[in-house]
Parts: sequence; C-alpha cells; structure tokens
Amino acid sequence: MRNPRLARKIPARATAIALPAALLVAVAAFLLAWSPVPLRMWASAPRQALWLSLGENPHPVRLVIPADRPLSAMAQLGKRLFYDERLSASGRMSCASCHLPAFAYGPAGSSPVVRGGPHMTTPGFRAVPSLRYLYRQPPFTIGPDIETGNDIPVPMARQVRAAAGDPRVRKSALAPQAAATNMVPQGGLFWDGRANTLEQQIGGPLYNPAEMDGGTMQQVARKLASGPYAADFQRLFGPNVFANPGLAVDEAMFAIGRYEIEDPSFHPFTSKYDAWLQGRARFTREELAGYLLFNDPAKGNCAACHLDESTPSGRPPLFTDHQFEALGVPRNPAIAANRDPQYYDLGVCGPYRTDMRKDTQYCGMFLTPTLRNVALRRVFFHNGMFHSLTQVLDFYVNRDIHPGRFYPRNAAGRVIKYDDIPPRYRSNVDRVDAPLNRHRGDPPALTAREIREVIAFLDTLTDGYTVSRR
Repeated sequence: MRNPRLARKIPARATAIALPAALLVAVAAFLLAWSPVPLRMWASAPRQALWLSLGENPHPVRLVIPADRPLSAMAQLGKRLFYDERLSASGRMSCASCHLPAFAYGPAGSSPVVRGGPHMTTPGFRAVPSLRYLYRQPPFTIGPDIETGNDIPVPMARQVRAAAGDPRVRKSALAPQAAATNMVPQGGLFWDGRANTLEQQIGGPLYNPAEMDGGTMQQVARKLASGPYAADFQRLFGPNVFANPGLAVDEAMFAIGRYEIEDPSFHPFTSKYDAWLQGRARFTREELAGYLLFNDPAKGNCAACHLDESTPSGRPPLFTDHQFEALGVPRNPAIAANRDPQYYDLGVCGPYRTDMRKDTQYCGMFLTPTLRNVALRRVFFHNGMFHSLTQVLDFYVNRDIHPGRFYPRNAAGRVIKYDDIPPRYRSNVDRVDAPLNRHRGDPPALTAREIREVIAFLDTLTDGYTVSRR
C-alpha cells in the first residue's frame, strides 16, 4: 500500500542514469536489500524511493527563516537583563542560569529540577524546558481555533463546555490533521500553558520562591533602578519610569521578551534536518531509517504530535503540535515535593495553574515540547523522570506491555500504573494513539535497533550543523 503522506512529502524527481541493464539490476537488488525504504514505495514511486535511499530529499523546499538583523535597543536591554544575577534573592541566579545557550537555552545538568531561592538550596517542582523556538508558540486555547462571525474571542469556559464529551480522533503520523477536530488543550507557555506571552512567562521564575525569588514588584523595581542599565531604561521609557514600579518591571519583562524574539540564537534553524529539507545534506542509512520510523503510523508515529513538515508558507517545522497529552509518566522520587503522598502535579488542572482546577478531564496533561535539540537534554518529561532518549522511547513502546519496568508495585505485588496521577484521573492517560495503544502480550512498536535508528534521526534536529560542500 502506498504511503500518501510520504509521496506528498517527497514527490518524484526526474533522473537520468545511463548504466548497463545488468548493472542496473545488480544496483537495484542491492538497494532493495540495503535500503530502509519500504517495498511498497519502491513499487509505487521507484524514483523517489531511489533518491530517498541515497539519503536525499528529492524535492527540496525553501525555508523561510527569521532574518538575522542587529538587535534593537529594547532587545539589547533585554539581553543584559537575561544575564543579570542581581535580580535574584541569592544574587547568583539569572535567566541564563537555567537556560544556557550551549544547551539550546535549556538546563546543563541531569538533575530533574533546579535549586534556587535565597540560598540556592530550594528545590524546584518541574524540569526546566528549553526557551528555544518559542517565538511561534500560540496562546492557550481548548480545541481547534474557533472564530465567531464578528471575530470576538470565544471565552475559555465556553471552549471547555464545547470540549466536554467530545469523541477523540486517533492521532496518526500519516494524517495528523485528521485529529484537528479533537477538543484538547493547546498552546501557552510553561508545562501547563498558564502563560500566553513571553513577558508573562518571564515573570514566573522571577518571582518563584524556588527559582530567582525576586521578592515583590517594588523590590525588583529598586534593583532595576540601581542597575548598570538604569540610564537605558530612562532613554527607552522616559526619565520617570522608576517612579512607577509596575511600569518599570513590565518594561523589563517586555525587553527580555524582545531579546528572545529578535536574537537568532533562540530560533537558528541550523540543524542537519533543516539542511536536508533544503536539499543541502544527506541522511545516513541509520538517520533515514529513523526518519521513516518517525513518520510511520504503525511504528513510531512520532510525527502525529511532533510535526516535521514545513508550513504551506515555508516556515520550518517546530516538531510539536502545541497540544497537551497525559502520558502517565512514572512518579519521580527525586523531586522533593513527591515525598508527600498527597501531592500531585496535574499539569493543566493544577496546582500551579489555578483557572482550570475544575476541568478534571485535563488532569495529568502537559505540553508537548519541541523535539529540536532534544539530543542535548539530560532530563525528559515534566518531572525529569528519564535521563536518556533510549529510556524515553522504551517507555513509549513498552509502557503498557511491560508496566513493571516503569511503575512500582503495591503490597500485594500489583503494578501501580500511572502512579503519578490520582486513580480518579487515570482514565485521562492516552491509550489510543500509537504507540501508546499496546497491551500486555503485544509486540512493542519499535525494536531495540529501531529505537537506535529513531534516536539517530533525532540527532539530526540538533542546531549547529555545518553544511559540507557536495
């Protein structure tokens, strides 16, 4: 059976190969035996199968990448604030302490959470996400974009009511758009989507007692007024900007947001995959095999949530659908808060997001992050439970086949699946979308070798690839 999605992504390209017939037969036999391209594609689209087998993208695209321009005065101020440790209670923590450029603006270590507070000893509650590629993050909504006749935004409560009882469509890498009718949370920043703008997101760690612990708005404003950039504030916002503490802090948050939007290091699109999309790089056999598994709805099915196609306007893929999923990740005993058996981090419905506590159909759901630069990470998922991509993929394909490998047992020896979610909300866990739809006795969607191949493809999403002359 022909895979229409791959046929659409990689249409045929004319080739002219003048070789003796016997040699062509030998080459074809070798490619069929060696190539990870499925036989059905060789039968239905042999030319595109040939180019794909050689690691080529037979139909390169022109990517529309943000222009590299000098930073505005606002963004330059934001950069200074991003690295300013004075704004924290300890005087030793800045935005860059957790979001390091060398790690794609994510954390450097393997601890599931970062310690902050006045003495840098207060443990956090969630793994630190990357700040890279957030410039296109949409605001938080429920379900598909809804527009009324007069373009008045639909209130959140109405969106939630519309979503209640809505049947779930399976998400497939073959046709991820088919699930567009699903009424699910999507967009926003933080693991629970509670911030809609970069400015709101920046304020979270600034005031969080377990992070920068900046204190009150007035305390932060005083630090801004005494900082080495005070004159820049007055030039940009007026000589009386510090007379209004709220205004000074708001402008500081806005400046940091402009830095994240304008500086190309936050969205460089310099991975091997970006080069491959543009026809300037060639996959190895292992990378190609991983790419095909990533897009195969019966295998990895990763592209159902981590979209890997450029947009119709040519913008590069962000490798996320911006939606939320309840995956049932095991409880992490290394998080201090989890020592309390009554404590649960339920994502969209609390405890750090408060406006959707009653919407329990979303309890246990967390934002789907981008997979760009995922190979640089040392902690995965919202609670940092896993420390390698091998562990992550093993969990995806064996979660319900061999649950005893991931979850604890009770006194009677019974495995407690989805133990980081209270029993009354465990029905929210995704058991529909492949590869999470397996049961005991089923074969895993990916073998150990195939997991290695998917990881080889994920390695191509790391920025900083140098295109060699070909």
